[in-house]
Amino acid sequence: MNQPLAYIHPQAKIARNVVIEPFSTIHKNVEIDEGTWIGPNVTIMEGARIGKNVKIYPGAVISAPPQDLKFSGEETTAIIGDNCVIRECVTINRGTVEKYKTEVGKNCLLMAYVHVAHDCIIGNNCILANSVQLAGHVTVDDYAIVGGSSAVHQFVRIGAHAMISGGSLVRKDIPPYTKAAREPLSYCGINSIGLRRRGFSNDKINEIQEIYRTVYLRGYNNSKALDHIEVNFTSSKEKDEIVNFIRSSDRGIMKGFSQ
Repeated sequence: MNQPLAYIHPQAKIARNVVIEPFSTIHKNVEIDEGTWIGPNVTIMEGARIGKNVKIYPGAVISAPPQDLKFSGEETTAIIGDNCVIRECVTINRGTVEKYKTEVGKNCLLMAYVHVAHDCIIGNNCILANSVQLAGHVTVDDYAIVGGSSAVHQFVRIGAHAMISGGSLVRKDIPPYTKAAREPLSYCGINSIGLRRRGFSNDKINEIQEIYRTVYLRGYNNSKALDHIEVNFTSSKEKDEIVNFIRSSDRGIMKGFSQ
């Protein structure tokens, strides 16, 4: 199903039922799994590993060399998981010696003009809206949503189920289950609507909310808040995830909102 006007390097590994539209270019050392659609004018460069049933729209550039002056041509990859949708003019750079890969998980939607820089790791079921810009080494955990035209500083981590307002400048880590908005970017509650849509019970949502009230609304610093949570909250997966995320944050977490 490859159009004669597409260029496919003879060393590229393409599954039989992949569709490649006219004027697309597939370089060597590329692997594309079955059911994937490559739209017109797409460029897929060395090191791309593209899963099943992926849709890549016109103008996208996948696995271009990283925009990092330290990069010296080492063999690295850019991995896209199954069932992802990569919209128009998205750019995903491959990794450097830091991780040797850039990775997008399964079932993700990257809207038009998104940039994913070298060594980023994006989890499953994530949505990056139009023109989101991820600097190098950013981690986005499962089910996170980043609003359009947001810029994420290098080495930032965005927790699972977090939701970030459009146009945000993300300089600090965003803990899981939270909503982030305003400038400077601040805590503005938990992502309760998203959690309900994903099957979280009311009791679980209330537990998460109480944990973040302790972190952000009761006047504790982070260390005292975590100590209080460890002692006073029943052990649970969500509690452990929040506590471990905050304790392991290298850049520090976003602040609570203040006038």
